[in-house]
Amino acid sequence: MTHVSDPTAPRIALVGATGAVGHTLIELIETRGLRHRDIRLAASARSAGRVMDVDGLTRTVEDLAEFDFSDTDLAFFSAGTSVSQQWAPKAAAQGALVIDNTNAFRMDPDTPLVVPQVNADAVTGRPVSGIIANPNCSTIPLVRLLGTVEERWGIRQVVVSTYQAASGQGQHGIEELQEGSELALRDPDAELPSDRFRPALAFNVVPFIDRLLDTGFTLEEQKMLQESRKILGLPHLDVTTTCVRVPVVNSHSEAVWVEAAAPVDRAELVERFAALPEVTVHDRHAPGGFPTPLTAGDPDHVHVGRIRVAPHNPRGFWLWLVADNLRIGAALNAVQIAENILERELL
Repeated sequence: MTHVSDPTAPRIALVGATGAVGHTLIELIETRGLRHRDIRLAASARSAGRVMDVDGLTRTVEDLAEFDFSDTDLAFFSAGTSVSQQWAPKAAAQGALVIDNTNAFRMDPDTPLVVPQVNADAVTGRPVSGIIANPNCSTIPLVRLLGTVEERWGIRQVVVSTYQAASGQGQHGIEELQEGSELALRDPDAELPSDRFRPALAFNVVPFIDRLLDTGFTLEEQKMLQESRKILGLPHLDVTTTCVRVPVVNSHSEAVWVEAAAPVDRAELVERFAALPEVTVHDRHAPGGFPTPLTAGDPDHVHVGRIRVAPHNPRGFWLWLVADNLRIGAALNAVQIAENILERELL
């Protein structure tokens, strides 16, 4: 049991508890043993009143519009950007330290943007905003690998193509993909559901995630540039991205080209990746010797394979990475932020 009477254990609130990330947060709090003396669940009015089990105890979901954060030490927000913009500052003002899983505050200079394996020291106490931002689901696994490259060889440029799963749009995204796939198999000419993905995602790939910017890039693509710069402390880092939604239920994949500032030795690169915490290197040059969303393995690891230094440019290399976006890209990173804060007694 992670529910304890210890007065030093935090009182936790989960906002967006009924969503895909919220369910994953609850699972990780239980399995990782995040000790707490109270945990409360909040969501929109339509989900209020639902009963959920947390570590063997029954909890009733409360209406966020009536939620009081004055008895909360640590609040996880995973209910969407607009909800965080409205409620996270109010929670912080009532005394809660907020870990926010949306884009609302990531580029706020008073809000640290944290991947604990990369820049845990960005948090040295309570932030001015009272909020710690959780990065984008595709940025997190990328920077966990880029950090060691910058440290050893330096980075000139990064080019990324993402292959992002339906779960990036939460449980509704998963259900729309499943419904559309079943319908398309029954009737290839049927009009497929496209509320979450336009055009429909079933048996399709959609090179457009989030809203279009004046630059011609999408907000999702801009996030990866801005967030990588902030997390790695490299304000001029050159990252360019094409973000693509694919008909996969869960786990994002990325094809990444990195041009370093100096020639890269492949064996050393593999060794450095393998030495990183919670990273699994798949280094067999054979069919199946690489990670995929279905076969990667441990969902709490970043999986990397197809590591290739370019013969024509020894400063450049390709890699392929796979990471569970609900865990690595969202809930797990948030819980690890909380674990780090508690371990260093910063709460």
